[in-house]
Amino acid sequence: MSGLCVGVPKETAPGETLVALTPAHVPLLVKAGFEVSIESGAGEAAGFDDDAYRSKGARIIAKREELFSAAQILLQVRTLGANPEKGRDDLSLLRPNHTVIGLADPLGNPRASSELATRGVSLLALELIPRIARAQSMDVLSSLATIVGYRAVLLAAGVLPKMFPMLTTAAGTIAPARVLVIGAGVAGLHAIATARRLGAAVAAYDVRPAAKEDIRSVGAKVVEFPVEADEVEESRGYARALNEEACRRQREGLAPVVAASDVVITTASVPGRRAPLLITSDMVARMSWGSVIVDVAADRGGNCALTRLNETVIQRGVTVLGPTNLPRTVPTHASQLYGRNLASVLLHLCKDGRLRFESDDEIARAILVTRGGEVVHPQVSALLGTNEASTANGGE
Repeated sequence: MSGLCVGVPKETAPGETLVALTPAHVPLLVKAGFEVSIESGAGEAAGFDDDAYRSKGARIIAKREELFSAAQILLQVRTLGANPEKGRDDLSLLRPNHTVIGLADPLGNPRASSELATRGVSLLALELIPRIARAQSMDVLSSLATIVGYRAVLLAAGVLPKMFPMLTTAAGTIAPARVLVIGAGVAGLHAIATARRLGAAVAAYDVRPAAKEDIRSVGAKVVEFPVEADEVEESRGYARALNEEACRRQREGLAPVVAASDVVITTASVPGRRAPLLITSDMVARMSWGSVIVDVAADRGGNCALTRLNETVIQRGVTVLGPTNLPRTVPTHASQLYGRNLASVLLHLCKDGRLRFESDDEIARAILVTRGGEVVHPQVSALLGTNEASTANGGE
């Protein structure tokens, strides 16, 4: 039995509705020997009240300060790096024996990791889970991307002044909506599947050659044109950033397909980098009146030149949506998926009653960002060095 206390605080990021652990996951941790403490009200926005946690063996703690004091391990949806607006409020509650596990945006906001390091906190960033077979049950980004793809299509369907399915009626035949999905990662594939279930004619594009079979497997037509690039996929399974010339060729190839589409769902992003610009304002101008673009890469700058974060832009009759954090719109299922991933991470790392970060463990090595007062993740450390050099040279 470990005796370690796991604490689940209420999320403080504006608009966040998820909770890091649901009542169904509490018995998994209790059986493994953990004590589980939940801040009162932590699960309410996701549909889980305090009694539901209590009935599964969790202790409810009324005050946030008491929760942080009791716990050695803190499970969060959004740690400081992914919650820059409110996350800093918890810095004074953190102490050197705390291990914080959650979304941390370490590649996009490395300075937050540095702040946590100064508190002596061990930070595990779930965005860095490697896409390997052993870590599939821990892959938070895939779980959340599943919801993103589903919700993006429903948003488009609610705005498009047409129906998605082909219908044959006494008044004539209605052609199916033409949907283009750009990016065939998890979000893109679920967008394809959702649009297909709604009856649309779906095509999809991804710069990675290996994605073609995935696109076909969910019933979409593959959009193909040559983009000469040496490497388009990194070792963790994510797309690499392409140079501007390769992006220009992508835009040229996509232009006629975008123009012929009723709905475009864009999901292309590169961890820690600005999303590639794939749809220009000129391309939007060629689309038919009433067409819709849902840019789920909005929080990384967007794939469309007209995207505005969490805003609706209408230009020449084309609607461009830039939603962020779509999982919060279905918090019950999103929390169930996230909590199971997080519990799997915790159970993997806990051995002989202790959390172990062994150097030969590929998963632990990939997600450990800070420990012992230092930023220990090589990529995050390199980003901090680059940023510091930029500031010293007069950069912002």
